This record gives sequence, structure tokens and C-alpha cells, in this order.
Amino acid sequence: MKVMASSKQNLITLFFFYFFFFFASSSNINTTTENSSPTTTTTAETICNSTPYPSECISNLPPPQKLGTVRDFCIHFIHKSLTTTQQFLSLLNSYLNRHRHRHGADDFLTIPLLSKPIIGALQDCHLLAELSLETLSKTYQTLNSTNNNLINSFELAEEFHTFLSAVLTNTQTCLEGLEEVVGDSPSNPLTKVISVALSGGTKLYSISLALFKHGWVDDVSYNNNQPSTSAIVGGRRGKRLLQVGLGGVLVGESVVVNRNGTGNFSTINEAVAAAPNRSANSNITSYFVIYVAGGVYEEYVSIPSNKMNLMLIGDGINQTLITGNRSVVDGWTTYNSATFAVVSQGFVAINITFRNTAGAIKHQAVAVRNGADLSAFYSCSFEGYQDTLYAHSLRQFYRDCDIYGTIDFIFGNAAVVLQNCNIYPRKPLPRQFNAITAQGRSDPNQNTGTSIQNCNIRAAQDLVTANSTRTFLGRPWGEFSRTVFMQSYMDSVIDPVGWREWSGNFSLATLYYAEFNNSGPGSNTSSRVKWPGYRVISTSLEVVNFTLSSFIMGDSWLPTTGVPYTNGLL
Repeated sequence: MKVMASSKQNLITLFFFYFFFFFASSSNINTTTENSSPTTTTTAETICNSTPYPSECISNLPPPQKLGTVRDFCIHFIHKSLTTTQQFLSLLNSYLNRHRHRHGADDFLTIPLLSKPIIGALQDCHLLAELSLETLSKTYQTLNSTNNNLINSFELAEEFHTFLSAVLTNTQTCLEGLEEVVGDSPSNPLTKVISVALSGGTKLYSISLALFKHGWVDDVSYNNNQPSTSAIVGGRRGKRLLQVGLGGVLVGESVVVNRNGTGNFSTINEAVAAAPNRSANSNITSYFVIYVAGGVYEEYVSIPSNKMNLMLIGDGINQTLITGNRSVVDGWTTYNSATFAVVSQGFVAINITFRNTAGAIKHQAVAVRNGADLSAFYSCSFEGYQDTLYAHSLRQFYRDCDIYGTIDFIFGNAAVVLQNCNIYPRKPLPRQFNAITAQGRSDPNQNTGTSIQNCNIRAAQDLVTANSTRTFLGRPWGEFSRTVFMQSYMDSVIDPVGWREWSGNFSLATLYYAEFNNSGPGSNTSSRVKWPGYRVISTSLEVVNFTLSSFIMGDSWLPTTGVPYTNGLL
């Protein structure tokens, strides 16, 4: 059915009005960081000056609130963020449902008013907003209890710090997906609508994050709740090595997937659907284990948030393969181009190859998108070109994995540690360069970043003869991009300057890029970039913050997975 241009414009105008009514806000970023005690009554101006958006902070306080504590203000803004997210979801629901009811459930994606890619991007936004709503609800309920000192340990404070960091990431991802399918032109009505909506939400989320960090994270004693520096520097290896027999890992139930029909299921998606639904409050430590027999599985797997503590075990790299070919060129958002996607807490994958076969010509094409907190991938392979491994959000660990790609092929805004992995830059399109990482930290208070330890970086076989291709350690996708390479081997494939800018001077002073005690011909730092945010770390004191024990609290959750790890420096 063809829709007249005037009707389309009316719908867009109505949509813009609703979004503007709920979310409109103004003013520019201010990065003043005045400190105030988190439990002492202080002026609103002093407290708001510790956030990136002081004027929005002041204007969103209920009159005549002039005094309060950092923690009280934080609870207020998290509640306001929660309400904003609920309104955003409600509008997305009404918009998507209107198309379903008008055209039927089967063909609403192909209507001329909004194309399939645009509807897909809005559905991404819906999923991301649902995840944010779940996170904000849990955070608000905890902080608004009769005793808001419940968050009294560094480990618990970092957990909620991680949750609030992910809310900002979800918001940014929604906008980026829409820009991919409709363009980022200021004159584009749909982009303008969502931009206005998300601008107000982003500022509220950023204020909440800043106040939480100041009110709880900075107020918890690091000495009493973090491992000692000597223990971290000395390091130790996890004692339990997970075998196919699952020694030392608590298994609640297990099923078998085999394409030949001899298992419980013939597809991975059927097995995932059969896994028990679990909430974040279930306190279940056992795993639902899905053993995937060797073979090629051509299916798109998405593991939702209610499938907690799910473990996927294959027969080995290049034995059990999950493959797909979605890409941005073919109309998918980067977020939804993933062959395999997971957002369920406590997910573990072992002995599996994840592949996106779209090829370099199709640009962004994700093999795995991971937004699962406390997730681990062990002895897995990730194969693609641009944007292979999307470490989207929350806390993640990768051990003994192989990762292949070209541009930004390890990217996202998770707090992620990679250990003992093989990183293989491969041959890109003509006149393209390779960038191993593109870390997306967009807010100075997010506890996110990419830590790469004891990994091997070598050219893939197809790149060995491509002498004209320049390969860099990374480039800053986010304004506060943060990436550390430590104790890793770098072959001569790495360009002597090491790093590449994203666009002009963007983030060069606000990023944090570091190298520590690396080896190999590509590790020579004498010709590295001279950016204000780049550094060569010479002592362990600073780099300890990016070890597994400190950066993702690995000692508190990895032992139950059975995956081996090093919690400190080698």
C-alpha cells in the first residue's frame, strides 16, 4: 500500500511532538567535578556541578529542592530515568503496533511508510530500552529501600556502576542503529525525532551515573574490598579447567543438539527455547547446558535475558560452527547483523566457531554480539571482517579464543578482558586499513574499556602478502575510549605509530590508550602517536587497574564457570 507523503509527514510530526513533550532538554555539556560528601546535606548547585550536565541537573530537580545529599539526588534521577524509559517504550510500542494492526503481523515489515531496515532499527531500540528498564528498575528498588546503604561493598557498588554504564550504551546504540538505516542528516525527520528523545534521556542517565559513582563507588573503601596490590601483581591461575565432562561445574540439566536428529533437538534455537526462564533474583548457580554436536548450524541465535546461566558447549573450533551472513549493506543494523547474540547473565560458550560470511564488501557484519553480564567465551573462534566481535556492554571475559577481522573487529562498550587469545588482522578491501579495536566509552563515569593481556597479534594468512595494508591497535569510537594492551606479543603487522584517529582531533585528549610490557617487532613504542590520551605504562601500579581481578571483578564470578583465568599480571 502506498502512503501519501503528506500522511507520512503528519505521522512524523505527531511522533516528534510526543517525543519532544516527554524528553526535550537543553544546554551543553559541562564537566565541572566539584566534590561533596555523599551523605552530607549540600546545595543542589554543588552536587549538580559534579555531573556532566549541571544545568539539566538543576532544572530537573523538583522545586523548591535546594538542599540534599548526593545519594538522595541520585535516587531522584534514577527514578526520573526510569520514568523516561517507560515513556520511551510506550511510544515505541504504540508506533510499532500501529503498523502491525494496519498491515497485519506478517507483512508490516515491508510497508512503504517505514522500510524493513527502519522497523528493524526501531525494534533494536525497543529491545535496548527493555534492557535499560530492567536495569533501572532493579537499581531504583535497591537504592530506594529503607536502608540505601545496602550497597556497602566495592563489588556490589561496581555491579550497579556497570548496570548504569550499560544504560548509556543502550541509548547510544539505539541512535546509531537509526542513523545507519536512515542517515544522520539533521533534515531527516526520523533521526531528528529519536535524537531529541534520546538527548533528554542520555543526559538523565549520565547525571544518574555520575551521582551514583560519587555517592557509592567513590565512597567504598578500596582497601577493604579489592584484592591487595601484591596479590594482583603476583597473580594466580584459576584452578579449575572446564572439560567436556564439566568437572567442578554445577549442572542442573543438559540437552544435546545434533543436526542429524539424534539429539534432543536439531537446532540451537529450539534448545535455547527449552531452557528454563530465570530472573535476576533467582539466585540459581547451576547451569543449563546445551551440548552442540559437530556440524555447521546455519541459524541466527539470540539468547534473551531470561535464559540466565546457560552454557553452550561444542566439539571444538571449526568442528561446531554457527554461521550467518547479515550485514549493514543488506539492510540490517550493526546491532542486529549478529549471527549469534546474547544478553543473558552468566552465559558461557566453549569450543565453538561463530562466523559471519558476509565478507569485507558488506562492511559492518557481526559474528557475535555480547551484552551479557558475567559472560565468558573459552576456546572459541570469531570470524568476520568489519565489526566481528561486538563486546556491547556489561562485564565479559574471553580466554584462549581466535578472533579474525579487518576494521574495528573488536569493538563495543563493555568492560571486557581478553586473555591468551590469538588476534588475526586479515586482508581488507583495497585502500582500507585495519583497526583491531574500536572502544566506545562515551561518558567519563562509565567503568568500561577493553583490556588485552597475554595475547598474540599476528597477520592472518591472507594478509601476510598484503604489504600495503596498515594495521593499527585501535581507534577511538567513543569520546572517552579506553583500551590497554599488556604483556602481549605484537608481530610486525602492527604499524609503528600504533593507533589511528577516528576523525580529526576527536577524543585524542580524552581517550585512554595504553601499552605495558608487550613484546615482538610490532611492540616498539618509539614511533607511537603523541596524543595527550596515549601513554606507555612503565610500572605495574597503574596497569593493575586493568587486570581481570580489578577491572571485571573476575575472582567473584569466574570460578563457577570452570573457565581458566589469570587474575593479575603474569
